[in-house]
Amino acid sequence: MGSTEGFVALVLVIVAIIVVAKLVRIVPQGYEWTVEHFGRYTRTLSPGLHFLVPFVYTIGRKMNMMEQVLDVPSQDVITKDNAVVRVDGVVFYQVLDAAKAAYEVANLEQAALALIMTNIRTVLGSMDLDESLSQRDAINAKLLTVVDEATHPWGVKVNRIEIKDIAPPRDLVDSMARQMKAEREKRAQILEAEGMRQSAILKADGEKQSAILAADGKKEAAFREAEARIRLAEAEAQATKLVSDAIASGDVNALNYFVANKYVEALKEMANSPNQKMLMLPMEATGILGSLAGIAELAKESFGQQQEKIAARRTPPSIG
Repeated sequence: MGSTEGFVALVLVIVAIIVVAKLVRIVPQGYEWTVEHFGRYTRTLSPGLHFLVPFVYTIGRKMNMMEQVLDVPSQDVITKDNAVVRVDGVVFYQVLDAAKAAYEVANLEQAALALIMTNIRTVLGSMDLDESLSQRDAINAKLLTVVDEATHPWGVKVNRIEIKDIAPPRDLVDSMARQMKAEREKRAQILEAEGMRQSAILKADGEKQSAILAADGKKEAAFREAEARIRLAEAEAQATKLVSDAIASGDVNALNYFVANKYVEALKEMANSPNQKMLMLPMEATGILGSLAGIAELAKESFGQQQEKIAARRTPPSIG
């Protein structure tokens, strides 16, 4: 009898525990649970403490409402130009409506994965290989638009789709590497030729400017030399005129100074000659120096005669 009562008490305790467990429901943060009434969806439990009538209302699906990551396995895709590439990716999605995610699709992850892989083949199949390798952001944007729209009836929001890798076949990679190397060598040769062309142009322009400046310098020098000769000739003419005027007015020393100065300048030129090691005075030098005195005497006589003529003109004729 005692053992029977003990067994019944144990059963009652277990039943009580089960009832309490079915009655009290605690939903953790980041999750939402659906409630079913004899298999039919009635409502959704948010995070926190809830009470359900045991065996009448039961928990249907426990949905994870946090953002989740879904790896897209690698698959072979044929591009528009018939190149086979291997593509994989990753998807970030979040359940916004627990009831739709639980009852509108049988297996949410599998359905979303199949949808994404199909659209990857569609998007990359509409592109050339070069476009698929260089426009990854455009591919991600197209996939996000299509997949997010398709999963909206399931209560799911697709936040991001990232293509992790697009791998062409090995032989195609080698061909692309050779093509890239050839393109770089071509650009290097073009740049080198352009640099040589610019260098030649600059050198020719510099030589042209140098020749122009040299010609301008010679022109300016010739002009200044001609001007100097004119000034020298004018000075010589003026000096000659002054000497002539001085002789005409009776200043014999001016003529002596003029002739002696010219003679000294000639000797100076001879002495400054770079090939002149020894100065030889001509035998006529003493004669020339002596002629200076003769010239002076002639000038004096000329001057005396000129003075007498002037005095005769000034003297009035005598009367009777």
